[in-house]
Amino acid sequence: MNEKTDIKSLNRTELEELLTEMGEKSFRARQIYEWLHVKQVNSFEEMSNLSKALREKLEHSCRITALKKEQVQVSRLDGTRKYLFALGDGNLIESVLMRYKHGNSVCISSQVGCRMGCKFCASTLDGLVRGLTPSEMLDQIYAIGKDIGERISNVVVMGTGEPMDNFDNLLKFIEILTDENGLNISQRNVTVSTCGIVPKIRELADKKLSITLALSLHASNQKKRLELMPVANKYDIHEVIDACKYYFAQTGRRVTFEYSLVGNVNDTDEDARELAALIAGMNCHVNLIPVNPIKERDYVQSNRDAILAFQHKLEHSGINVTIRREMGRDIDGACGQLRRKYAVTHREL
Repeated sequence: MNEKTDIKSLNRTELEELLTEMGEKSFRARQIYEWLHVKQVNSFEEMSNLSKALREKLEHSCRITALKKEQVQVSRLDGTRKYLFALGDGNLIESVLMRYKHGNSVCISSQVGCRMGCKFCASTLDGLVRGLTPSEMLDQIYAIGKDIGERISNVVVMGTGEPMDNFDNLLKFIEILTDENGLNISQRNVTVSTCGIVPKIRELADKKLSITLALSLHASNQKKRLELMPVANKYDIHEVIDACKYYFAQTGRRVTFEYSLVGNVNDTDEDARELAALIAGMNCHVNLIPVNPIKERDYVQSNRDAILAFQHKLEHSGINVTIRREMGRDIDGACGQLRRKYAVTHREL
């Protein structure tokens, strides 16, 4: 039996081609695209301006990806909502809704699990299962928007997974998400985070999109980066920084450096000095993240004084720096924690 077409993962051109193959007029593709990405229906039956015959044809040859909401945790501290979704194959992923004054921001996953092995991250503990399809990435946003009944204005691809390890699907996801005929989120409101896969950063730069690139840096020199991030075995810290400079040169978009502060590991005065020297002269922004401790590792969060001292040292060197506001700390806020906890409890049942 032929695998049904994942219709929500098709861009408009591909959808037109599909409809032409079916012997239908191309304007039908526009109608279906609107049903999927504006009205966000989950069945062909709801596409009321299509003939019954066409709806049956679509039902026979295509499927609409719709994630199942498995669990939602709501923070009593700040209203952050953490979602656990079940995919069609039974795998679980998580997404987070963060409410800000400037609008609703959703942090989505790009893979089930992750193979990058970063030492302070719960997402990677069970390895990589598979990449998500464009439709599975999109539906995290659609499902959360429906759940809260409000528009999502910002999207961050910073949940479980390494987006550059799922590159083609990521590009298609961005294309559909920012298409003016769909949800029409501005590319400037999309951030993609990577732990530093150099060839893909350069390839993304050549696409000249207006999205923000966030690099998970987490260390001020190659030796420390090796201790925290296995990807450093393949790409030296200076290669990664050069790729970020190239990204800015191609796109004009300021790069964000994510730096998780781990107590007595990468939060010293020396680290701050080295980091300032490493990124000196770049048009960039450093986002300091008090690390979210996970029980499988013995890393601890830097104390408040160390975090502030680190910030002041960078500012003194003329670097634009913020401390990320901790959100959802009472609800398994860090990537991979909820999915892992859920899986463990259900294995025990």
